[in-house]
Amino acid sequence: MAEQSVERDVGYQPMIRDIPTSERPRERLAKYGAGALSTAELLAILLRGGVQGENVVNLAMRLLVQHGGLSGLAKSSASELEATRGVGPAKVTQIKAAFELGRRLLVESPDERPQIRSPADAANLLMLEMSLLDQEHLRLILLDTKNRVLEIPTVYIGNLNTSVIRVGELFRYALRVNCAGIIVVHNHPSGDPSPSPEDVRVTERIVESGRLLDVDVLDHLIIGKQRFVSLKERGLGFK
Repeated sequence: MAEQSVERDVGYQPMIRDIPTSERPRERLAKYGAGALSTAELLAILLRGGVQGENVVNLAMRLLVQHGGLSGLAKSSASELEATRGVGPAKVTQIKAAFELGRRLLVESPDERPQIRSPADAANLLMLEMSLLDQEHLRLILLDTKNRVLEIPTVYIGNLNTSVIRVGELFRYALRVNCAGIIVVHNHPSGDPSPSPEDVRVTERIVESGRLLDVDVLDHLIIGKQRFVSLKERGLGFK
């Protein structure tokens, strides 16, 4: 009997069950660790199942492409995520929960709090989230005597200028936890972290008030789209 050829659609994709066990995301994670997996593979583990005719890794890749990568995925609303074919409410809640767990891990345990040794350390704590915000946010990184993070409160939301920002409000947070130093952080939704003259004036006021209250103002960072500027490194607002 002649061997029959099996024709497949050009768009055919093997399902996870058709992929060799050793190459499946869960098995690769168990064997090599999470760092060996691509972003799509890690997301695929969260999503758990694909859709008809498409395996879960391809679904994860499509989700990342449609939403502009991992940062765009974090920024997308539930309704925007559900607009992607194959992503329903259950998958959306898994994605949102994963991002929230990652955020909480940063400041969860007093014994494991991040220690700030450079402007980059401080920026990396907040870059992922703050670079996605549509409005300006001003936050404080409150530090102990060893520059370990105590809290990261949000002080202001909206257009920030010298008439809006009350310096006493900033230091109310610092004095409440008796912190040794603070780092001021705000974002530019435009994506350009270049300091404005207004940013420099605000920094000067904050630094001067810190001297009077014996709270060390270590830096003022401006977050853009995956970039940041340290005003202290540039000698702006710090004497």
